[in-house]
Amino acid sequence: MQKDEIIEKHRKYLFSCIANYYEEPLVIDHAKGCTVVDVEGREYLDFFGGIVTISVGHCNEKVTGAIQGQVDKLQHVSTLYPNEPHVRLAEKLAQITPGRLQKSFFTNSGTEANETAVLLAQLHTKCQDVIALRHGYSGRSHLAMSLTAHASWRLMPTPTSGIHHIPNAYCYRCPFGLTYPSCDLKCAKDMEEAIQTQTSGRIAAFLAEPIQGIGGFITPPKEYFQEIVSIVRKYGGLFICDEVQTGWGRTGGKMFGIEHWGVEPDIMTFAKGMANGVPIGATIAPAEIADSMKGMTISTFGGNPVTSAAALATIQVIEEENLVENARLMGQRLREGLEGLQQKYPVIGDVRGLGLMQALELVGENKRPDSEAVKRFFERTKANGLLIGKGGLWGNVIRITPPLNVTGEQVDEAIKKLDQSFMQMGL
Repeated sequence: MQKDEIIEKHRKYLFSCIANYYEEPLVIDHAKGCTVVDVEGREYLDFFGGIVTISVGHCNEKVTGAIQGQVDKLQHVSTLYPNEPHVRLAEKLAQITPGRLQKSFFTNSGTEANETAVLLAQLHTKCQDVIALRHGYSGRSHLAMSLTAHASWRLMPTPTSGIHHIPNAYCYRCPFGLTYPSCDLKCAKDMEEAIQTQTSGRIAAFLAEPIQGIGGFITPPKEYFQEIVSIVRKYGGLFICDEVQTGWGRTGGKMFGIEHWGVEPDIMTFAKGMANGVPIGATIAPAEIADSMKGMTISTFGGNPVTSAAALATIQVIEEENLVENARLMGQRLREGLEGLQQKYPVIGDVRGLGLMQALELVGENKRPDSEAVKRFFERTKANGLLIGKGGLWGNVIRITPPLNVTGEQVDEAIKKLDQSFMQMGL
């Protein structure tokens, strides 16, 4: 099928809300490693990886081999029947996640994983109220949209009661007009007043991403989570750590993002990079919390043998090829390059993130969010053969997330293409 025909059928037969990047949508035909190729044969360096999902490179042979082998043996059974890949994956998660996290519930996406986590917290604590962060994103279901504090991603008024939002740790644009560290972590300590004024005085949970993904890779100070989680637990709440984007070595040096902050979650969720693009999500908790979900429930596709095999193979590649450490080293290399660009181009107001999860916030005078610059920049990087992401409340943040096995040469090439694009725009 030709490009124009594919684009036309996309417009005709898919929901119009399924948006595409670029003025002329990019139709990808095949990919390998960090490279994708469109239907016209043009190659691109992929530094977004299917929205932080391609963790070990496109069409990784070890992952695709595991998928093919499992499909030939057993493609599907529901959770009504135990299967070996399902329980092996659950055991592996219990081994590698921090603290006492032990029992897993598998789903198809991060949205479902977060839904499961909130329900579990409410059942365990026998409370309804959940607190989340401004600029956060939790998914596209009714509950997940209620947890999301980002107008662009909320398609209707808050459909679920009992959800409250507090300011996030956005140091570049402090919601209190303060400066770290003299701020005394006002954004974290505000949690206590929020509980005292917006709830009955007890809460079910606090849900947060270690680094806010769609929010624009907002990265809290090192003391933030210890401070805010201590308040949450004081009022009976559980800490739900959303690792959908930060998990699986993405932040470099640690398998999970929250480990950089030295806090043990009560419940953790993940998806995206867990199986290198195969649809899977999971919620994990200590046994005493997990067992609070009583009665019968199933997940028709959760724990599917093929998706479980893909996840096991992805984790194996991450471990055997030492990709957590590679993410740290290549993340440092990427960060140095981005900070070098910041020195050259005043439009780059902030550089932030950890590991291979880095962001550039583009601004005008007085830190005015410049979403138009991002739109123009996107077209230039595409023309120069580089794929990146965007985000932030105002759409003015560039998100950069190459596969964890990216090489130094590829990082350097990406920096050159970014530099070329800024220069061509005259920024």
